[in-house]
Amino acid sequence: MKYIFFDLDGTLTDPAVGITTSVKYALDKMGRPTGDISEYNRFIGPPLRNSFREWYGMSAEEAEQAVSYYREYFSPTGIFQNRVYDGIPEALSRLIGDGYGIALATSKPEVFARRILERFDLEKYFDFIGGSTLDGTREEKWEVVKFVLDGTGCAARDVIMVGDRENDIIGAKKNGVRSLGVLYGYGTREELVSAGADAVCESVETLYDAIKELDRQ
Repeated sequence: MKYIFFDLDGTLTDPAVGITTSVKYALDKMGRPTGDISEYNRFIGPPLRNSFREWYGMSAEEAEQAVSYYREYFSPTGIFQNRVYDGIPEALSRLIGDGYGIALATSKPEVFARRILERFDLEKYFDFIGGSTLDGTREEKWEVVKFVLDGTGCAARDVIMVGDRENDIIGAKKNGVRSLGVLYGYGTREELVSAGADAVCESVETLYDAIKELDRQ
């Protein structure tokens, strides 16, 4: 069976409100200056610990504390300040109807990813759900992709990874998996192409056709 691996944030759902508000909450608790909340869109996609270290110069210990504060808000509230992109359920249904397996490969902790899929009635489309762990292991995207490859028993040549950020593309490439970058999320065309995306999709409306076209190549 051929599989399509999907990222979650910025690919299946738009989590901007919940993630950016959680980041601001964490930075406030850390005593760090905060700016316009839209600045925190850069946190959507990459592992949180990496983002706190990269963007705010935090030590490993400080980043760990920031993640803990982030989850104080995210776990009960921010997790559901989210919405499914219009057309995603229909695209998933069409792919399943064509005989593809569908799996989730997200840097978000798996326990949160499952709650989101359940809340928005998306879990039924997925044969396998893979994410990071709360303690930070299996956090890098290449590790998650490998975990999902192992879990599905699928060969890399039979998989397409769909995501909106460079870490999705790089994580796929490190595992020998083809990748489709989507532009309706939070990455730019330049980011996705520079990372090595095999193809780029403009919108949810063209997602199904873009996947099929890449699979034919």
